[in-house]
Amino acid sequence: LRAFENELGVQDPVGFWDPVGFTSDGDVTAFRRRRTVELKHGRISMLATMGYITPELTGKFPGYISNSLSLKFADIPSGLSAIAKVPALGWAQVVAYCGFCELSAGSEDWKSGTPGDYGFKVLTSDDPAEKEKKLAASGGLLR
Repeated sequence: LRAFENELGVQDPVGFWDPVGFTSDGDVTAFRRRRTVELKHGRISMLATMGYITPELTGKFPGYISNSLSLKFADIPSGLSAIAKVPALGWAQVVAYCGFCELSAGSEDWKSGTPGDYGFKVLTSDDPAEKEKKLAASGGLLR
């Protein structure tokens, strides 16, 4: 575990925390891949949360989610009850898009670059010290 004590996101007083022992073998390649996956899934979770909150605050899209079923966006409830209301082809589109995102950009960045760094610097900084401070505070999610 000492191999990862200086990684981004390690914070006092806990230090490097791996209660399940995924890093006990010290495999740096596996650690980088897991870090990349952690960043991607954390970002997906944040988007899912915004997708849940936004329609509640701003309202839903006008029009129909399915013209053939005469089903409007406004007819789709929030939360888990939406699962039964959205048509199967709608879920197929969601699954296809998730597959596209999973298999496209960033799936191999753990091998060659900094995981999660796509060059979008709005939330981070060009100043190395400021960037390190922000990245450490976010656990690397702001890359």
